[in-house]
Amino acid sequence: MTEQRAYGDRIGIVTVTYFAGDTLGKFLDTLEKATEREVHVVVADNASTDGAPEKAAERENVTLVSLGENAGYGTAANRGVAALDDSYGWVVVVNPDLEWEPGALDALLEVAGRWPRGAAFGPLIHDLDGTVYPSARLLPSFGRGIGHAVFGKVWPGNPWTREYRQDAATPAERTSGWLSGSCQLFRREAFDSVGGFDPRYFMYFEDVDLGDRLAKAGWLNVYAPSAGVMHIGGHSTAQASAKMLRAHHASAYRYLADRHQGLRWKPVLAAVKLGLALRVKLETRKG
Repeated sequence: MTEQRAYGDRIGIVTVTYFAGDTLGKFLDTLEKATEREVHVVVADNASTDGAPEKAAERENVTLVSLGENAGYGTAANRGVAALDDSYGWVVVVNPDLEWEPGALDALLEVAGRWPRGAAFGPLIHDLDGTVYPSARLLPSFGRGIGHAVFGKVWPGNPWTREYRQDAATPAERTSGWLSGSCQLFRREAFDSVGGFDPRYFMYFEDVDLGDRLAKAGWLNVYAPSAGVMHIGGHSTAQASAKMLRAHHASAYRYLADRHQGLRWKPVLAAVKLGLALRVKLETRKG
């Protein structure tokens, strides 16, 4: 736990980039219509060489924080948040391959005003074709997690995946186990009280882990579908699918291992680790 500090009411936007390309400019353009309030943007860059972060930093309200290496999503996000002074009491951590709907950020802030114990607020996320992404989910227990991992690809409608993803749930304002890290508004007091993202997660599950830790600290994760954003797609990871798959499985194992410690869990975790390794081999071989 970190020492509690007093924050102001300003809004900071932290976006983590890694070869974001043209998506970063579109993200910043749509942000201008997402709120009537003044915002400051921090671009936390993981050693891109495409020039996009530098171009974005030419804008008056954008600051570039260059990490000099690909340190991972959570570490970069933490560095971006730390670059904001204490006048920023609200922080959005968001992917650059998103486009904001008009008024979306103001809608998120409106929801936050109704939830004084709300720590994280996630908008409705939809794809280019309008399909709603299940961004507010239950925490992955062993049963749900393994069932989803084993059957998610070959039997998308399996009960474990449906329960975990909350696919059948009507988009309505509600609490959730965790929210997609692609776009979250954080009450900075809450974010800092748990130390932000765990830097041990290079990519994936850092949002699941944070949502769990916030809940255990007495805060709430709130789904706010009255605010909407459009996800363009994994621009920066499109060319690194095998590497990202390995990172996803390593993070999944870390999440479960952190929460199931002791001798009695070792055989189960060993089996999970072996199963995840086999799944990586099968998926990369298909690719």
